[in-house]
Amino acid sequence: MKYLLFLLLAFPISLFAQEELTSKKETAEPQYETFEMTEGDTTYLMKKYYIAFLKSGPNRDHTKEEAAIIQKGHMDHMSKLAEANKIQIAGPFDDDSDIRGLVIYSVYSLEEALELTNADPAVVAGRLVVELHPFWAAKGSQLN
Repeated sequence: MKYLLFLLLAFPISLFAQEELTSKKETAEPQYETFEMTEGDTTYLMKKYYIAFLKSGPNRDHTKEEAAIIQKGHMDHMSKLAEANKIQIAGPFDDDSDIRGLVIYSVYSLEEALELTNADPAVVAGRLVVELHPFWAAKGSQLN
């Protein structure tokens, strides 16, 4: 009888615990894709970033005033992403090629990186198009 009572009392608890575990899995924060790489006696935590090459788009015949407004929107967008820690580095190239600049995104997925690039006013206006690639780097890497 004691054993039956224990089972009856334990069963609802185990169901509750199972529901709690399931809900935690469903609401878990997304994780960055990482792996460890050892070279000699050093182990690096490698993290997947997304590098975007900003290229000249098909619609670059805006007036000077329109281009200035679009550029301000582009810079405001980049600033918001930097403040939100969604980008690690961004900047223009210093030549006259079709590749105008680059952005390295620190986001959870390619889809998120695409969403952020497609929200850029310069991309929306057609002044820029984006070529996006997954990119691995040691977490904490920096330019010197």
